[in-house]
Amino acid sequence: MTPLRVLICEDSATYASALRRTLEFDADITVVAVCSTAEEAISALPRIAPDLVTMDVALPGMGGIDAVGRIMGSRPLPILVLSGQAGPGTGLPAAALAAGALDVLAKDALDLLDPAGPSGAALRHRVKVLSGARVIRHLNARLGGLPAGPGPARRASVIGICASVGGPQVLMGLLEALPADYPIPILVVQHIAAGFTDGLVRWLDQAVGVPVGIAAAGAAAAAGVWFAPEGAHLTLAVSGRLALDRHTVAGHYRPSGDVLLTSIAATAGRAGVAVVLTGMGSDGAAGAGAVLRRGGLAIAQDEPSSAVFGMPKSAIDLGVTVVLSPENIAACLLGLRRAPAAGTR
Repeated sequence: MTPLRVLICEDSATYASALRRTLEFDADITVVAVCSTAEEAISALPRIAPDLVTMDVALPGMGGIDAVGRIMGSRPLPILVLSGQAGPGTGLPAAALAAGALDVLAKDALDLLDPAGPSGAALRHRVKVLSGARVIRHLNARLGGLPAGPGPARRASVIGICASVGGPQVLMGLLEALPADYPIPILVVQHIAAGFTDGLVRWLDQAVGVPVGIAAAGAAAAAGVWFAPEGAHLTLAVSGRLALDRHTVAGHYRPSGDVLLTSIAATAGRAGVAVVLTGMGSDGAAGAGAVLRRGGLAIAQDEPSSAVFGMPKSAIDLGVTVVLSPENIAACLLGLRRAPAAGTR
């Protein structure tokens, strides 16, 4: 098998050297270039043609966010952000994800001193998976003239969205298409590396018109976009209020898209909407199926626009027949009318 070709964009020579040793440890990944600036990396792309780029966020000259935007706007390819800025209040990695990077990992979560260890093996596996992902140009540039949503207008009391790899870029485009006063609550499970959820939510809240925040236990499911916090399942109770569960094990993820969407099926019935976006695995598929069986609307992102088609395909395999591009998902959400919330009907 031909080794995967990786370009490292990192201004620390020491870190770049350790990263290179870790990536090349099994000999099935080759680092074809190490660039200390974004400008150098962008210039090298046509000549080197890597399968994946690892991108630092804080770089001299052009920053990592701008670099991701430039690459995804002109020569899209898989980008893995490696960030040392995962602390509270940091939005730079989140902005890179929304600009089109496929994934983000905290540098301090990687043990580059032991390339043979579990951390190094996990990093190499992640690079191999991401290098095979489908990438698209900036989504927000394609959402200018939205097509009409499918079918007659439906009434909805709540929308649940589940996403993984490639999700932040699609979410950014969908939320940009919604007006600030969009009336239907949107509950989101986004699988993302530990330490980055708060930054993603904060950055989205500043970048789009509709309010975006972290879901709080006991809060009413009000208009806005509410993300499940790290390490907690988000559910909608019969009372119409949000609940958090930090203890239940359900599948591989906490938060789980299946847990969220199943609760929406149980509480909202025909007024529930489930959306399964790009991602690895099958999370969200069973929950979308539950919404469908209760008479609600279930939507899967289509294959051409999905970075990884695993989650949407699993939903389709379980009976979801409304398969749409992000543009049509946005149009569909805009066409929904607000139904009374759970607990008020």
